[in-house]
Amino acid sequence: MTSAVEFTLPAVNVEEKLFQNRYRIDAGRPHIKVRNADTCTACELKPCTVCCPAGCWRVDTDGGIELVVDGCLECGTCRLVCDEANVDWNYPRGGFGILFKFG
Repeated sequence: MTSAVEFTLPAVNVEEKLFQNRYRIDAGRPHIKVRNADTCTACELKPCTVCCPAGCWRVDTDGGIELVVDGCLECGTCRLVCDEANVDWNYPRGGFGILFKFG
């Protein structure tokens, strides 16, 4: 007779996991840019603000987009969810960007 094995996943907070990574900032050379700010203001859904796992995209007080690339995970989600193709996304220069601590 076999008995069921209980397994409980550890409670992990996303912010705690992201804090373990490090980010080397390339001052004055962001690897992500908004091509046209007016396009973001006119966008109703603003999927970039919901889908970014690092929370780099936020709605500002004028209804536009505020982008802070420090802490970007370089996943490219923002360029994929933007229906207007308004995201100019490139990998950071060598030695800059996300430095994953575990992997």
